[in-house]
Amino acid sequence: MAEKVLVVGSGGREHALAWKLAQSPQIQQVLVAPGNAGTANCGKISNSEVSVSNHAILAQFCKDHHVGLVVVGPEVPLAAGIVDDLTAAGVPCFGPSAKAAQLEASKSFSKAFMERHGIPTARYGSFTDPQEACKYIRTADFPALVVKASGLAAGKGVIVAPDQDQACQAVMDIMQDRAFGIAGETVVVEELLEGEEVSCLCFTDGSSVSPMPPAQDHKRLQDGDLGPNTGGMGAYCPTPQVSQQLLQQIREMVLQKTVDGMKEEGTPYVGVLYAGLMLTKQGPKVLEFNCRFGDPECQVLLPLLKSDLYEVILNTVNGKLVSNAPVWHQDSSAVTVVMASAGYPGSYKKGVEITGLSQVQDSGLQVFHAGTALKEGGVVSSGGRVLTVTAVGPSLETALQAANQGVAAIGFPGAVYRRDIGHRAIAHLNQHRGLTYKDSGVDIAAGNKLVDMIKPLAKATSRAGCNAELGGFAGLFDLKAAGFVDPILVSGTDGVGTKLKIAQACSQHGGLGQDLVAMCVNDVLAQGAEPLFFLDYFSCGSLDVDIAASVVGGVAKACEMAGCALLGGETAEMPGVYAPGEYDLAGFCVGAVERGALLPRLGDIAEGDRLIGLASSGVHSNGFSLVRKVLERANLSYSSPAPFGKSGQTVGEVLLTPTKIYSRLLLPILRSGAVKAYAHITGGGLLENIPRVLPQELAVDLDASRWSMPPVFSWLQKEGGLSEEEMTRTFNCGLGAVLVVAPLDAQRVLHQLQAHEEAWIVGSLAHKQQGSEPVVVRNLKHSLLNVGPASGGDSTPRKRTRVAVLISGTGTNLQALIEQAKRPSSSAEIVVVISNRPGVQGLKRASLAGIQTRVVDHKLYGSRAEFDGTIDRVLEEFGVELVCLAGFMRILTGTFVKKWNGKLLNIHPSLLPSFKGVNAQKQALQAGVRVAGCTVHFVAEEVDAGAIVVQEAVPVLGSDTEESLSDRIREAEHRAFPAALELVASGAVRLGEDGHIMWKSSSQS
Repeated sequence: MAEKVLVVGSGGREHALAWKLAQSPQIQQVLVAPGNAGTANCGKISNSEVSVSNHAILAQFCKDHHVGLVVVGPEVPLAAGIVDDLTAAGVPCFGPSAKAAQLEASKSFSKAFMERHGIPTARYGSFTDPQEACKYIRTADFPALVVKASGLAAGKGVIVAPDQDQACQAVMDIMQDRAFGIAGETVVVEELLEGEEVSCLCFTDGSSVSPMPPAQDHKRLQDGDLGPNTGGMGAYCPTPQVSQQLLQQIREMVLQKTVDGMKEEGTPYVGVLYAGLMLTKQGPKVLEFNCRFGDPECQVLLPLLKSDLYEVILNTVNGKLVSNAPVWHQDSSAVTVVMASAGYPGSYKKGVEITGLSQVQDSGLQVFHAGTALKEGGVVSSGGRVLTVTAVGPSLETALQAANQGVAAIGFPGAVYRRDIGHRAIAHLNQHRGLTYKDSGVDIAAGNKLVDMIKPLAKATSRAGCNAELGGFAGLFDLKAAGFVDPILVSGTDGVGTKLKIAQACSQHGGLGQDLVAMCVNDVLAQGAEPLFFLDYFSCGSLDVDIAASVVGGVAKACEMAGCALLGGETAEMPGVYAPGEYDLAGFCVGAVERGALLPRLGDIAEGDRLIGLASSGVHSNGFSLVRKVLERANLSYSSPAPFGKSGQTVGEVLLTPTKIYSRLLLPILRSGAVKAYAHITGGGLLENIPRVLPQELAVDLDASRWSMPPVFSWLQKEGGLSEEEMTRTFNCGLGAVLVVAPLDAQRVLHQLQAHEEAWIVGSLAHKQQGSEPVVVRNLKHSLLNVGPASGGDSTPRKRTRVAVLISGTGTNLQALIEQAKRPSSSAEIVVVISNRPGVQGLKRASLAGIQTRVVDHKLYGSRAEFDGTIDRVLEEFGVELVCLAGFMRILTGTFVKKWNGKLLNIHPSLLPSFKGVNAQKQALQAGVRVAGCTVHFVAEEVDAGAIVVQEAVPVLGSDTEESLSDRIREAEHRAFPAALELVASGAVRLGEDGHIMWKSSSQS
């Protein structure tokens, strides 16, 4: 079953631990006690008020709430024996025992232990008498200037004195004046070591060690390592000062020796071991041990951990580290910058309001809370170190720049923070290496990594004639293997214009791939050609692998949608040509058409021919320079609520709606010979694109009242004061493509299109009079003014029904539902897709559509009721009103079905009530029926017995096999399920109390 985990602590370290644990698909909930504002009701993460100091109460709480693991963040509970007590009570707990935690809790014990086991450390003396300590300081034959309180002092009990007098004063402050309380009853006086200080942590199962990447903390308050000591003002990871050879030496001479020594002394050390080291000329020497993750080191280590932290902890606790070593992200650096209250580390004010946190998170950075609290719905400060901003980048410099930008974007009056985290590492890199190509701004390794990431995506686009293998100098396509006899090749190239600017500003890059493919593929269709293969060109100043992979991943997915292979591409990194964060795109598509099927057929096009318009998804990819100018005039940002589009969408989200790809829909119709010409409505709008496929003697008569105008066009016209000519010369105005057909074929072609897409007969062709315009658009102003509630901007948007889709596999029906919900006229909004199996294709479909996903793996639950209860909680979390089962291969319990009665839809591949249960197609063939089909019905407790909403018949052919019949029924399902979804979501159909269908306009069942 999915696990509940409790994290003990309230700082940035504990927020980072909860954040990383919550990413595990094996974890259902992460509780944090006591937590902070960042861990309060954040997805899987929530706070708990259970006492963590009373271990008996805590153990009972864990049992009562089925907590399967406790992860301890700070050192004080560990030293107090929380692991011992919880383990004895039968509650698994991650961390060292109280005896093992002495390595941190007692500096005196730690130094003696290192001396016993030959672990390199500074020379020292341990004292309970202040006079003896001062005598040692003045008589030692080395600079004995480091004075430490032996006990726990929250990371602040170390004084590095500039001379002997101040070292003695530090002893008096600690021992006589009790500056650190009982922690200072014993002091350790150490030799002042010179060198670079680093933090080397490892997971250890009591026998073996698995080192983490080395990190470096910044203790001083101010830039340049000035000001007082603090608990830590920032950290970065990894440290280039620690080579792989040196890290291996630290592993053997420090970490492994420590674990071996603890085991020899009968106190096995299990958990995280932290060695604070000084890199001296004589080699690394231990300054101190900590028995847990450091803070803020934890906030840079966990973002670089590629493995599932929950699995790493289990392997550590169960002694399986040797065979299951954690995996870390390579070629990445992490930087975290601490924001502290004004006055820290002294007295400071609490309750200062903090703003801008969500915007920073939206930009791809992670904000880990420490001293924060919730007050009246907002976040306020409640401690000294308040939060940390963490960035991950391909280099230390880029990560630091991003983290600093994040800090600057947070509204926190009087905040104290450093701007030079990692300065030693940057200086080290500049001094210790010669110039490389990477120093000039070109990262070959990043480019190779990108290729490796996109190879499987490209491979998935393979088709007849091409296996889409990347890596060669050129790509091959076999026209004969693709079935062509006498082909003509057709090519097209395009970009996505300044839509790029909006995507870059919104950090939403995935949809641009579909835009790029659509612009090229839709052009090639104008010749009647089938798109065969595609090549992309991605150029930038500095390659961000994740962004590039998102874009090219979108290209690959769009190629699948279009039916063409992603045969190759070029990634060009050109430092100085593009500003940071900017990139450009170009695409190239090659298609083929049999010589006799080439379009347009100019000789066949005649006066009176009908024009059929296919709906666009919005602005598509043209006219965005004008769109951006209108937004500037209207004083709207991309994050502003959209005065057009779906309720809850931002301006950026609406404008980034991907361009529609028409190839799979249109190719069968084009090949039928019914279409004389096809015009892609691209740059130049309606006025310039339709005439490109017509004889010069014919003119276009369009009636804008005949098609649905997306609200964005009405808003642009109104806010920009755009003329009708400007609108129709710049934008598609709701029509992504226009077909020319004979009057006798118009209705048949229209019906074929409308089965999958919104389409209308929008006009006709007439003889062009001398001096007249080639295109006339009637009723445009009327259509723009009457587009619906969104055009006025002050009407309440129509509420959409919040829908969840439950899946188990590829999600082909899910895709049909997604396409339906995307339509502006739809009454449904898919808010979450839930799968009972991880990693299935349906989850990828949902992610590409921008829909949130959840995995509730049935294998992790002890009973159906427990599994259904988890599904129910996810549905409630997302405010779901209607649930669609789309290939969901689990039988739901009666309790669940009763609760969701009238709100659960399922699709079955037969005309119910015939052929219930599994193998419906096989049953139909065995029964010898002539008609099969599919049924969408409400779910009842009896399998396949609920009230029927929609059915679609499919004829059974004499030659049908189970596979061929299933394929045709599946096509029918893709029409029937969206239709049923719309009926129920709109309220046109509901389930009556008697279990029969109720229509909105009638009480008949």
